[in-house]
Amino acid sequence: MSRLEPGTSQLSSPNLLKLKYYLINTISEEIESGEAPAENRQEYVSQRLSDVYQRANLNLPVDMRDHIFKEVVDELFGFGPIQSLLDDPNISEVMVNGPKNIYVEREGKLTKTTVTFEDNDHVRRIIERIISPLGRRVDEDSPTVDARLPDGSRVNAVVLPVAIDGPSITIRKFGKDKLSVSQLIDFDSITKNMAEFLRACVLARLNIIISGGTGSGKTTLLNILSSFIPETERIVTIEDAAELRLQQDHIVRLETKPTNAEGFGGVSIRDLVRNSLRMRPDRIVIGEVRGGEALDMLQAMNTGHDGSLTTVHANSPRDALSRLETLVLMSGMDLPIKVVRQQVASAIDLIVQQTRLKDGSRKVVAISEVAGMEGDTIILSDIFKFAQTGVGANDKILGEMKPTGIRPMFYPRLEAAGFKLGAEVFGANITAMLASNRRRH
Repeated sequence: MSRLEPGTSQLSSPNLLKLKYYLINTISEEIESGEAPAENRQEYVSQRLSDVYQRANLNLPVDMRDHIFKEVVDELFGFGPIQSLLDDPNISEVMVNGPKNIYVEREGKLTKTTVTFEDNDHVRRIIERIISPLGRRVDEDSPTVDARLPDGSRVNAVVLPVAIDGPSITIRKFGKDKLSVSQLIDFDSITKNMAEFLRACVLARLNIIISGGTGSGKTTLLNILSSFIPETERIVTIEDAAELRLQQDHIVRLETKPTNAEGFGGVSIRDLVRNSLRMRPDRIVIGEVRGGEALDMLQAMNTGHDGSLTTVHANSPRDALSRLETLVLMSGMDLPIKVVRQQVASAIDLIVQQTRLKDGSRKVVAISEVAGMEGDTIILSDIFKFAQTGVGANDKILGEMKPTGIRPMFYPRLEAAGFKLGAEVFGANITAMLASNRRRH
């Protein structure tokens, strides 16, 4: 890069960019060559900036110096222009649509930022910085990649030739503080009775599926439900990119591995599910089922691995069942649909439907029991259901999560585990519950 012309006043915007990239390139070369110290690198950057200002006779305001320092440090040691967005606790998602169009999500609303990259190559460098520590790759032959940041935030990147308008990065941030069930109650995402019911279901070792669309909060809810698992149990987690942050000590975390450039060496979710059965797990927690591993998961649930948890993409509990059937058929096994449904009905006890509403809020809108088969149809019984009553100020969705008055058929399992949930949890008196139970038998 060409040398900067000295001056005695503030730089124009083009010269400011030249200064920034001159510093970035120079210090980056010094770090790679070993001239820069391995420790206290931010102090080194600060000193190098001071030297450049002095040699070029630049008299910059303090706030501009601080701004340049942060941008240089972010570019050298962080994730470039988007580092400030990742540091903002009010931003839940960062979307890079090519070098000049960067959007963020705040409180469920999308807004365009003034942040930009230099060019397509600049975006590619940041993508490489994200995926390199994970041993993943992205190129023309493999133009998409899933990854994660050190804090567990989920990353998807797409490059040319698939991304027509330039490399794309989508980052779903994970908050620094792990959400608790009490916070979900405060956010009106769930009620106290629902939380008490779900805690009992996890401790009673029911098999639970969390269903929902993209960005609905499935992984967050999976984290919270997993926190109810006792410390005395051995947990194996299986994910495409490790996002779950369980607090228990006895955890084995497994993550898929993509194939190499020759197309070999990949380890899929299905491979990990099969392997986990030989690891003496008390609980198997799968980040998401999206392929043939659904069959292996159902078989595990049906052969003694109770208390398993997973998520699936679907818009309703009924859709979740249909999607599971489709995923099982993707395993390559030529099974009659009735056999598949029997496997699903026997394995799954509960479906928790998580939804992102139009106002950006995330709620559990249904908790449904898988109550067995009637003919060729799987029977679903709603235990709790969200009823929308209207739309308020700022398009806020109004409604209430209510129990349906139906006591689940697996209630004796909750009692056997030591949970005697009061009639108020299910929204019915004892007489009504007993009558309902007799009718269903």
